[in-house]
Amino acid sequence: MTTPAPSEPSSPADLPERPWILIAVIALCSVIELVLQLADWQVLNAPRLRLIAYEYGGFWVGLLQSWVPNYPSQPYLMFLTYGFLHGGLLHLVINMATLWSLGLAVLDRVGLKGFVMLYCAALLGGATGFALLASTTAPMVGASGALFGLAGGLLAWGYVDRFTLQEALWPVARAAGLLLTLNVVMWWALDGQLAWETHLGGFVSGWLAAMVIDPRPRQ
Repeated sequence: MTTPAPSEPSSPADLPERPWILIAVIALCSVIELVLQLADWQVLNAPRLRLIAYEYGGFWVGLLQSWVPNYPSQPYLMFLTYGFLHGGLLHLVINMATLWSLGLAVLDRVGLKGFVMLYCAALLGGATGFALLASTTAPMVGASGALFGLAGGLLAWGYVDRFTLQEALWPVARAAGLLLTLNVVMWWALDGQLAWETHLGGFVSGWLAAMVIDPRPRQ
């Protein structure tokens, strides 16, 4: 009976990417929303705290026109800050659950650096889409632009993989169709109060960024 040789330890590249970045983003968004909820519930003596948070951190199209910002860099920082504010607990829970699911798949594909690049590109792209297409004077908040970017990136990689291997592209088209249907249903259910422009901008930006971050097909 022979004793098997000890196996060599896995290299860092072989280890699965730890999802600490997802935990950090979820924690940050959750803490912000919790504080705002405590203010809404009058546990904190700050009844206007949510309005102030939206005024300073939400995305306002008017600030790209003639509106006067609350601080000099607001017209630029709002392209990022809007993604860490939400419209309530339900909005937060849905977005954070989606972030965990899609984020794990992106981390598995391109690792931490690729995830950060894709998430930031989608966050900026979502805001850009809203700035170009929206006509509302209300603020836009939420991480859904970045989330649609993650979905766009994953579908882009799925398309490249399947096209290279000459596999059917129907699953990619079906997933894109489901996203479109989801937006239509949500737009109807919310009586038009849906930032579909952000979703579209995030999706397109995520697709394009994914092709730059990892253009190589994989089996």
